[in-house]
Amino acid sequence: MELLEREQSLTDLTRWLEAAAGGGCIALVSGEAGIGKTSLLQEFSKRQRQARVLWGACDALFTPRPLAPLYDIARQTQGVLLAAMDSGATRDQIFTAALDELERRAASLVVFEDVHWADEATLDLLKFLGRRIQRTRAMLAITYRDDEVGSRHPLRFVIGDFPRASTHRTPLLPLSRPAVEQLARQAGRPLKDLYGITGGNPLFVTEALAGAADTVPVTVRDAVLARAARLSPAAREIAELVSVIPGKTEVWLLEQAHCLDEAGIEGCLSIGMVRGEDGSLAFRHELARRAFGDSLSQARQQGLHVRVLSILAQRPGTPLARLAHHADGAGSARDVLRFAPLAGSNAAAIGAHCEAAAHYRVALRRADGLAPRERALLEEQYSYECYLTDQGEQAIEARRSSLELWRAAGDRLREGDTLRWLSRLSWFVGRRTEADRYAAEAIAALESLPPGPELAMAYSNRSQLDMLAHDVAPAIEWAQRTIKLAEALGRSDILSHALNNLGSARLIADEPGGRDDLERSLQIALAGDFQEHAARAYTNLASMSVSLRDYARSARYLCDGIAYCDDHDLDAWRLYMLSWRARARFEQVEWDRAGEDAEAVLRDPRTAPISRVTALTVLGHMRIRRGDPDSRSPLEEARALVSDIRETQRIAPLASAFADAAWLVADREGVVREVQAAYELSREQRDPWGKGMLAIWLWRAGSLQQIPTDIALPYVLEIAHDWQGAARAWKDLGCPYERANMLAWYGGEAEQREALAMFEQMGATPAAQALRKQMRARGVQGIPRGSRTSTRLDPHGLTRREVEILSLLSEGLRNAAIAKRLFLSTKTVDHHVSAILTKLGVPSRAEAVAMARKLPG
Repeated sequence: MELLEREQSLTDLTRWLEAAAGGGCIALVSGEAGIGKTSLLQEFSKRQRQARVLWGACDALFTPRPLAPLYDIARQTQGVLLAAMDSGATRDQIFTAALDELERRAASLVVFEDVHWADEATLDLLKFLGRRIQRTRAMLAITYRDDEVGSRHPLRFVIGDFPRASTHRTPLLPLSRPAVEQLARQAGRPLKDLYGITGGNPLFVTEALAGAADTVPVTVRDAVLARAARLSPAAREIAELVSVIPGKTEVWLLEQAHCLDEAGIEGCLSIGMVRGEDGSLAFRHELARRAFGDSLSQARQQGLHVRVLSILAQRPGTPLARLAHHADGAGSARDVLRFAPLAGSNAAAIGAHCEAAAHYRVALRRADGLAPRERALLEEQYSYECYLTDQGEQAIEARRSSLELWRAAGDRLREGDTLRWLSRLSWFVGRRTEADRYAAEAIAALESLPPGPELAMAYSNRSQLDMLAHDVAPAIEWAQRTIKLAEALGRSDILSHALNNLGSARLIADEPGGRDDLERSLQIALAGDFQEHAARAYTNLASMSVSLRDYARSARYLCDGIAYCDDHDLDAWRLYMLSWRARARFEQVEWDRAGEDAEAVLRDPRTAPISRVTALTVLGHMRIRRGDPDSRSPLEEARALVSDIRETQRIAPLASAFADAAWLVADREGVVREVQAAYELSREQRDPWGKGMLAIWLWRAGSLQQIPTDIALPYVLEIAHDWQGAARAWKDLGCPYERANMLAWYGGEAEQREALAMFEQMGATPAAQALRKQMRARGVQGIPRGSRTSTRLDPHGLTRREVEILSLLSEGLRNAAIAKRLFLSTKTVDHHVSAILTKLGVPSRAEAVAMARKLPG
């Protein structure tokens, strides 16, 4: 079919590839299934005379083969990249070889096709290459179905990680009615209502025009099956075999399946199937393959999978994921258990942990006949991969299953280690009571056996739980027991873990040596390449510095730690650190940047509850202080998540946010109600900053019965009525909002005017309004009226949030999608959109989007 209405896209691709000579770029080609993404890039590839073209496609297997498109590309480049992939190199080595391949050569067009099916390792590769693309002279062209990549699809976050200046987009739209009519005339098939039924989808149009009927089929499936009805028995046999094989069917496979019949193949080509230069056969589009395959009976599909598997299993080098795919399709438990665990192990080795979990899950569905020990080990492998991919509930369920099996087998060592894992996993999903119970049971089980690394990790897990709850004395005691045992065992990884707990606990209690312990933990982890321990050390060094309001030090640790996690694809730890960076920026009144960090954490579907709590608290508290709508929704979600977490470091900031909201509307009873229970918890722990954060609210509300002595200096000074000293302390720490509060609440007219100017500059509308009211009550004259900082951003009077929503409207998002993106209720977005239309003086969203181009920035 002639390529119509794609000249602008071809022109754009040409311009971007030419510009890549001065630094590589990324081209995102998106659109619905059948819209012509592949056809566009094939045509663009044919036009290249100077650039090298490399092409890789993602598999449509039940569980995608890790790095499938890179294997395609490696076979085209040969050399170092292919050698690395064939020799079992590590993922880091493979990624480096891929980057080297692009850096060494002149202009290259590198296509990654159908990335909506990409495995986790391929997505990590794209993220790795995308961040470094400017070092190459390549254009990375990525195709995906945008209607299958929702707001929480992993690909969305990879795209969000790409450098904006180097990333271009060419979304493909359906063909217009004139274009469809032109194709119908060229085919001599002017079918009635062809455009109305097909919607201008090029694949649907092509299939409809190729059919024999005088009417337009209702669906693509109907069109495909109508064409297939013309197949001879020999051709149909071939088409049915090819329909159960994603991608292409190699010529040797056709031959061994006794389907290398040239007349039959010609019949397949007559219905739109395609033959590669190497003799392989495939359906023109995955939609067509699935439509044809789904029309077969289940028994027929299984029989075809059995036939294909019998051939592939005899061929050396067949990818394990491909074997597992056909074993599952064949419904063979024996073959699934033979290939799926191996495929899972292979996927995990190169970082495709989502795919590894999927392979283990398939194996467990067929594992009824396994021996108990083998079943327990398989459950543990599945649990670990779920843990790495933030599938917490699934990880717990699998560990519980393995626990029952180990107990039934009388394996006390495995039982104890599984209990320790259940403790860790329970904490990750926010179930503190269960975490404590499992931790105690793990120690009891393992202390009945000779000391070993399992017992050392159980001790360290107990120390970690106490440290996280800021229960300092037992945290230090358990850490010291762990260190003694780890050193006796020669286990530097466990030593690093325990030193992390010890250092954090000492910092919480303001004891000397805490930071030195944490630094030593980090150095041991880096030297031993204990990546998770290193990420945890960076995290605790950073989060403790934020908790102590040591923002300069925390910025350094956060910068280094986030970079380390980026380099090693430790996304769970990166998200956790991002949430703490959001808190640090919020406290320093870098509110826009704090909001960006918090929303990045919350957008990611893999974010663990423990990371969401901090991000939600920051987002809600920031909205309170800026006077933005819908401040309670994120705070209420955070409150639900911490319902079983007895940790002051998470509960205190959340209670403080609720108290701040009550204080701003002069609801002193509300302040006490929000803070009292959290304060009682903090009294059991040594945490000067967390306890002080709560005590000060009770004192301000006139409800603090006993003045605590072990709280941080700014709170001590305020309670001692030294508000000038407290203001200076907050200024020295870099917390302008708290300093402004001291001036506003306790100062004279001069100090209040200074505070008012500070609130205005920050965009703290509610505090500024409350202060004006207070000043008027005191008889102050000539109070500046002021205006919202966010309103001054735009000549039309749009607030910061309204500008943000207008930008998302320009991207074509509906209100519900915007609400999900910004963590607002749909009703709140509705109100914002109405306000935007009113302020711009336009009747429709479309006209508002048209005016958006005239706004600043």
